[in-house]
Amino acid sequence: MTDSSPSLAELAAEEEELQFAGFTNDDAWDLGSALVAAARRDGAPVAVDISRHGHQLFHASLPGTSPDNDSWIQRKTRVVHRFGHSSLYVRQASIERGTTFEEEFALDPALYAAHGGAFPVVVRSVGPVGAVVVSGLPQLEDHRMVVAAIRAHLGR
Repeated sequence: MTDSSPSLAELAAEEEELQFAGFTNDDAWDLGSALVAAARRDGAPVAVDISRHGHQLFHASLPGTSPDNDSWIQRKTRVVHRFGHSSLYVRQASIERGTTFEEEFALDPALYAAHGGAFPVVVRSVGPVGAVVVSGLPQLEDHRMVVAAIRAHLGR
């Protein structure tokens, strides 16, 4: 990916690639811990949240975050749950249709934010079961951080 937004095709390919055989509480802990370690290494002021079926399995807020990050996490997570795709995918889909997420869906912006950083936890042959979310960096960096952590987790 470049500094510009990735295409819908690139985002769809990520979602197809980054699927789990299963997703346990231990997977959430390992993935969340890896995200926190990466954020600490990079000095990234982020909050990390991982949930499955609406059950919060992991949450951490690093120095430099605020309650606003928790609000962003909730709003981005709702987009993943409603649309079954990453929050950046949903945003890019509207853009590629010549509109914006806000104009196209008219959802309450206090509840929904199609900004990068929330990625679906997809279990192969099951479908979306949860979300991995980062908030605190510019949206493309939030998205890339989540994608890198899931890719590393699945590759171990």
